[in-house]
Amino acid sequence: TATVSGTVIPYKEVTLTAQIPGRVELIAGSEGDAFRQGDVLVAIDDDDLLAKRRAIQAQIANAQAALQNARVQYNRELISPRSESPSSMPGFGLPIIMDNMFSKKMGDMAGYGDPDLERHADLYSALTGVNQAQASYMQANSALQELDAKIRDAKSIAPFDGIILKKMVEVGDTVQPGMPLIRYGHINYLRIKSDVPYRLVSSLKKGMMIPALLDNGKAVKVRVAQIYPMADVSNHTVTVKFDLPKGVNASPGMYAELRLPQGAAEENQEVVVPRSALIRGRSLPAVLVMNPDGGSSVRMVRLGQYLGNGKIVVLSGVKAGQRIVDNPPSGVGSGWVPGKPIHGAD
Repeated sequence: TATVSGTVIPYKEVTLTAQIPGRVELIAGSEGDAFRQGDVLVAIDDDDLLAKRRAIQAQIANAQAALQNARVQYNRELISPRSESPSSMPGFGLPIIMDNMFSKKMGDMAGYGDPDLERHADLYSALTGVNQAQASYMQANSALQELDAKIRDAKSIAPFDGIILKKMVEVGDTVQPGMPLIRYGHINYLRIKSDVPYRLVSSLKKGMMIPALLDNGKAVKVRVAQIYPMADVSNHTVTVKFDLPKGVNASPGMYAELRLPQGAAEENQEVVVPRSALIRGRSLPAVLVMNPDGGSSVRMVRLGQYLGNGKIVVLSGVKAGQRIVDNPPSGVGSGWVPGKPIHGAD
């Protein structure tokens, strides 16, 4: 086995940041205090936002009144056109009565004016007033919704049940958008996070149980929970997370050691042998491997890259640590007892 180090982490952890500028007005607790999902953890002063909200509500009331008036004017124009209403002219309507009795009739006989076109223009003007009032009302409502979103952002809400892990600000601090406020985590379940060398990752499978030793001396079995799909380009390691048993005596930040199997890694190690160890006179490359009982056996091998200095990589057929015969006689077979020095695979 190989021992790698790791760190105990919460099952879930988030860093809550400020979404609006302002002064911190409330921090609900200290490190270690527990909260339920939906509780307010941090609040930023929002008095100016609330004042703006009241102003926008007044704008909405004005826009709504203007919209209602525009609709009334449109309905009146639709039912009783102003151009034909005697009450719309001074002098008890006498000028328009005279106009209707003499001027319009004479204008119609002479081909002047178009009553239908005038009626259409009056209706279009009234409808335009309705559309403009409605647009103003919708614009004021949109401004209210935008401001309400900012007011919600003034409060940092617990996204799940958990505890405060670390406070980055205190009441009275002035913050800007993006500044971290607190670290919050779910610790009913804990994990170990480790950066595992890439050569050991192939021996791990999701759900596999691995022995671990915590910094408090407690030996536990952990389960492989997540294997990241990519290796870190600078350290050439792969991040792996292991689930700790529920109720184990551990806390976030604690050091831990993991004992990982190397079987798959050892099988994937490159084996290097002298080229002189290849048996001459055979159609396929082979080497003579010494058995524990003192005998020997011929092993077919698959060759890889020639390294120079008389060395060559063997991809399969022998394993690191096996003993092979250097300079075996041509055409030698299994069972031959060599009389020459025996070399081990590098």
